[in-house]
Amino acid sequence: MCATCGCSAPAVIRVFPDPDHHHHGHEDEHGHEDEHGHRPGGRTGRIVGSLANGGDQRTVQLQQKVLAKNDRLAGLNRDWLRQRGVLAVNLMSSPGAGKTTLLERTARELGDRVAISVIEGDQAAALDATRIRAAGCRVVQINTGAGCHLDAEMVAEGLRVLDPPSGSVVMIENVGNLVCPSLFDLGEQARVVLASVTEGDDKPLKYPHMFRRADLVLVSKTDLLPYVDFDSKRHAWDVRRTSPDALMLQLSAATGAGMHEWYAWLRRRTPAPHD
Repeated sequence: MCATCGCSAPAVIRVFPDPDHHHHGHEDEHGHEDEHGHRPGGRTGRIVGSLANGGDQRTVQLQQKVLAKNDRLAGLNRDWLRQRGVLAVNLMSSPGAGKTTLLERTARELGDRVAISVIEGDQAAALDATRIRAAGCRVVQINTGAGCHLDAEMVAEGLRVLDPPSGSVVMIENVGNLVCPSLFDLGEQARVVLASVTEGDDKPLKYPHMFRRADLVLVSKTDLLPYVDFDSKRHAWDVRRTSPDALMLQLSAATGAGMHEWYAWLRRRTPAPHD
């Protein structure tokens, strides 16, 4: 149950096997506990109330309870990743900003130097997971149903299935949404926000919570700058005001411009494999 947005459907985990790893290879709603001791997708029904009968207060209390539980599970994910020596990156944006295209090119060009696996979050279908697997990545698809974001419990199950090796990178492609994903810690070590030039330069001001906690802001689809109304200076200024400590890079996954800076950022944060 997400008291923030009202979604309540359990997640469905889809495993995409590869020749080197023996997974189940079928769609499954996992009902067992993972090594963290919690179950994925165990949400209950909505709590609905009016302002007259205290419904607003109940919603706030439920939201705090949901976020507190999520933060506890995110801490377990973070410990698990640290002990393994694995970098997890939470990749967030609005729909269509280019997350999947970025991951496809990253897998093809960086995959021979860094082991990359992907947790793919969408409300339905497995279109993006199919693309990621074709690019050479191990991938787990999480369909959130009515849910508009991934949470720490879903990611814990994805990590359990992927079992990433030490010294590798797990890219978490969150559900396309500039609101709720910003509220939910997944246990990641870094948050990356894609801001495509096609969606306008006003997003840092309209969705400040998303940008405020970003470690890196990637301005994507820069090859389209000549054809869209996007003020790069204004956008950069608004990002700086919203998130003074965030690094900002411009790139195009279509042409490859700026991709080497993105790869260098990833490589600097990828831990050395444990003995």
